[in-house]
Amino acid sequence: MPNMFDLTGKVALVTGGNNGIGLGMAEALAQAGASVVIWGRNEERNASALDAVLAHGGEATALGVDVADEVRVIEAFAETLEAFGHVDSVFANAGVGAGSTRFEEMTTEEWQWVFRVNMDGVFWTFREALKHMKPRNEGSLVVTSSVSADQGFPRGEHYAAAKAGVRALIQGLAVEYGRHGIRANAIAPGWVVTGMTDGFIEGERFEATVKPRIPVGRWGTPSDFGGIAVYLASDASSWHTGDTITIDGGYLQF
Repeated sequence: MPNMFDLTGKVALVTGGNNGIGLGMAEALAQAGASVVIWGRNEERNASALDAVLAHGGEATALGVDVADEVRVIEAFAETLEAFGHVDSVFANAGVGAGSTRFEEMTTEEWQWVFRVNMDGVFWTFREALKHMKPRNEGSLVVTSSVSADQGFPRGEHYAAAKAGVRALIQGLAVEYGRHGIRANAIAPGWVVTGMTDGFIEGERFEATVKPRIPVGRWGTPSDFGGIAVYLASDASSWHTGDTITIDGGYLQF
């Protein structure tokens, strides 16, 4: 019986794939046989991530891309196609976190920056991907959302709003492009130790107040998202679309 999770011959693009959840996805995709393209802003992290992905064998490349730059997104997708010929799955994972600004003190620039990366960047990335996927009648689009979209997130309303927005986007894309063989899903991580969160997630306050609400008893790690990435890039998910898949150690249930 064929292995439904075998990604040999498939090409996966991971934005923000040079650290954290994105890197956990990229490594797992490579291990499953996919060729992997990493987009990231930091060239040093890109180089380190590329080494980590290549260690699993197969082909991979890393491109310097800021998804908040529409022109660069368009250029980079063209470069990706030039390098690999096609793209089968796109993981729009790049994002920026929220600061600790009270809502009434938040500047327009703060609000717009979070939306530019976490919403506009997803729009531009998926738009370019769909121009390529639609004529091929196949493809998988995946966005990294957040459990912050499911609960009040004080001093991070702009972050939560953007993460809720991309879920609505995914639902629309699933309906519009399902007839073209394209699936669209969101992943909603809970509290995960990454470069975005390591400044506070393991502090005394979070250890005392948040960690006890996680039924499995630990923070998430980037590797916890490798399995879902492989599933959504593989033929095993051929009838799975329009969904938000929560991976939070049971946090929202408690």
